[in-house]
Amino acid sequence: MSKSYAGARLRRLREERRMSQAELARVLAISPSYLNQMEHDSRPLTVPVLLRLTEAFGVDAGFFSERDTSRLMADLREAMADEVAAARVSASDLSELASRLPGVGEALLRLSRRNQELGERLAEAADGRAVSAESPTPRTPHEEIREFFYRRQNYLHDADTAAEELAATLGIRPGEVRQALAARLAHQHRVRVTSDGDRPHQFTPRDRTLHLSPRLRPGQQAFRMATQLALLEYGDEISGHASEDFDEGTSTWKLARIGVANYFAAALILPYRGFHSAAEELRYDIERLTDRFGLGYETVCHRLSTLQRPRLRGVPFSFVRVDRAGNMSKRQSATGFHFSRAGGTCPLWNVYEAFAAPGRIHVQIAAMPDGQRYLWTARAVTRNRGGWGEPGKTFAIGLGCEIRHASRLVYSDGLDLDNASAATPIGMGCRVCERLDCPQRAVPPLGQRLAIDENSTTFVPYPIAPSR
Repeated sequence: MSKSYAGARLRRLREERRMSQAELARVLAISPSYLNQMEHDSRPLTVPVLLRLTEAFGVDAGFFSERDTSRLMADLREAMADEVAAARVSASDLSELASRLPGVGEALLRLSRRNQELGERLAEAADGRAVSAESPTPRTPHEEIREFFYRRQNYLHDADTAAEELAATLGIRPGEVRQALAARLAHQHRVRVTSDGDRPHQFTPRDRTLHLSPRLRPGQQAFRMATQLALLEYGDEISGHASEDFDEGTSTWKLARIGVANYFAAALILPYRGFHSAAEELRYDIERLTDRFGLGYETVCHRLSTLQRPRLRGVPFSFVRVDRAGNMSKRQSATGFHFSRAGGTCPLWNVYEAFAAPGRIHVQIAAMPDGQRYLWTARAVTRNRGGWGEPGKTFAIGLGCEIRHASRLVYSDGLDLDNASAATPIGMGCRVCERLDCPQRAVPPLGQRLAIDENSTTFVPYPIAPSR
């Protein structure tokens, strides 16, 4: 068994709990000097100490794993591509930073993004020039909200537990959710629910009426009723969550409130303990979960990606929603999966295969360039307004987990999880992907010199010149 050094993570856990070394050493039944040596990577993290940490603090053992740095490492490689290409910073330097000083790495990312945005704004203010094609545009409010949940690994403990307590009070049960929510809205808030709306939902405070579209399925109606109830009963708490990252009253702050309210709604109609128990019982069979709870495929998948309550964790999933053009409209993760911030996503990923056979779940074992493997499920879902000739919208919903958790999923049955060569090699987007020999590459990789020869061609679209 290889030794595990996790001094930075151990120190961060202690500092987050505001504990001294002596206090944590007492909890772990070790000496302060021994703890100090582990925090400075002079000694490895032993199995007995790891077990005491997971029990005492409710953290997953993977919190101390090197694999948990993969997401930060991928972001750093993207942010510092020019520095790596110029050999001013090496990949091993970034790996060391992500592993030993993750807080510094995250601060560096924030500074890099802020510097990009300020530079672009200054250029536009100076002479009205368009944003450079070589640099990404400032993030939109919707992108900021995706980052808001991404930083929290898609789990809001206070909102989740409050929603579960409210569900117990209301007696939320599958098949009776709408009735319970309608009764609460009427009795507690004097809100009348009607099915006469032109929009999916619209609340008019003046006459205390929640208008729902009659075209919504029962599960969709329940979700919108739960969202409105969250805003009415927990508005201050929801605002508090939004204010953690954004200035009150801004567009991003308002979107954050909606995002947290939607999170609360999902936790209300799918209370944590009951849903977690059903997911484990059914081995995360998504279609059986949609049948049991009477909710849509996307709603169930998104809720599965939030099951990260300490001491009662589910499988840590990454959740993604993309369209046919590769636009990623939702991206949440409780894992180290490295989503692309630029350059699109990988065409070899099975989320795109799902569009070819809508309604069928596609399963793929995918390997990232760093060797980390994931089990991904993907299915295309279509939403229509309901009328003939009216345009609808189609998305692929992807749900993935690290291969070490795959045996807990029904989708792993019959797959050779131990055979690394059976995995499909994918990347985090052509622009920053390290797979230089990929024939599917759409753009040249950053920081690489191309081998251009008019007398020959290669199967790889962008051959790389050998190192000098």
